[in-house]
Amino acid sequence: MRVLVTGASGFAGALLIPRLCRAGHEVLALGRDPARLAPAPDPGSSRADENSVQLIRGDVLTGAGLARAMDGVQVAYYLIHSMERAAAGSGAFAERERIAARSFAAQAVRSGVQRIVYLGGLLPRPRATTGAAARHGEQDRSAHASAELPLSPHLASRLAVERILLEAVPDSVALRASIVIGAQSRSFRLLVHLVERLPVLALPAWRRFRTQPIDARDVTDMLAAAASAEVGGRSLDVGGPDVLSYGEMIERIAELMLVYRPSIGLGVSMTPVTARLAAAIAGEQPELVLPLFGSLRGDLLPADDDAAGLLNVNLHSFDSAVERALAEWEASEPLAAR
Repeated sequence: MRVLVTGASGFAGALLIPRLCRAGHEVLALGRDPARLAPAPDPGSSRADENSVQLIRGDVLTGAGLARAMDGVQVAYYLIHSMERAAAGSGAFAERERIAARSFAAQAVRSGVQRIVYLGGLLPRPRATTGAAARHGEQDRSAHASAELPLSPHLASRLAVERILLEAVPDSVALRASIVIGAQSRSFRLLVHLVERLPVLALPAWRRFRTQPIDARDVTDMLAAAASAEVGGRSLDVGGPDVLSYGEMIERIAELMLVYRPSIGLGVSMTPVTARLAAAIAGEQPELVLPLFGSLRGDLLPADDDAAGLLNVNLHSFDSAVERALAEWEASEPLAAR
């Protein structure tokens, strides 16, 4: 198939492009700066595969280059998440995301794109408080549970983009994930830097919330499979096999890094303060960290969609994902804590 990948210079796009080449697709990559569109190394892809990717300059926000990029394309990947200057006003941030999604969706319709594949975010689901689920501490994962909890501006924008894309091209697919574990995942790198640079882990109240982090290899395989799998018109929650609280996740990363970090649980979250402090410690942009921390209002657990089964992907454990990510990280740059 002829496939377009937007967000090709980002973490997910750089991993996906070699995977699509290996599957035999004709791949086009769209970006504002084609010089940055370097796919991640893939042992399964040849240099000829990587060189065959057509790089196209364009911008989804303005629509520049979209007509050329989508000419003859059957499947278009929308892997763009614009969080720059998010702290300056969530409304402005959300509006930029909606404008970009509408621009992309409108051109997809005009070009006859058959499917859009979107990578979005998991939605919070309330804990069950009655019945057997409450007695066993299980999670209410019904299709309507997310509507009972308010969405952060970050996740609300993800959901708005998803709806725009799926309504425009009905056979489209959205994958919803929480933390992706990979060497270049900014969420994972933030956690690693905190473990490296904090002698004592002071964990806010959100440490108790649970999620199912997923290996970057598994997300990449799911995205690639979503191009042709019989899952059109659906939003699929995706996650790894391990349910972990954020506190457990951070402590487990420290253990796998072979460093000892005592932890202290705080009774409050104080998101604006802790997010800016975490950004400063990790050397990350506050505009990225604030929306991420602001989304930690409850459990982020996938519904029972059997996405891995539908997309024929075997999931890696959390430990395996972290060990792989750390090994790839150390292959290109040192880890200060090791």
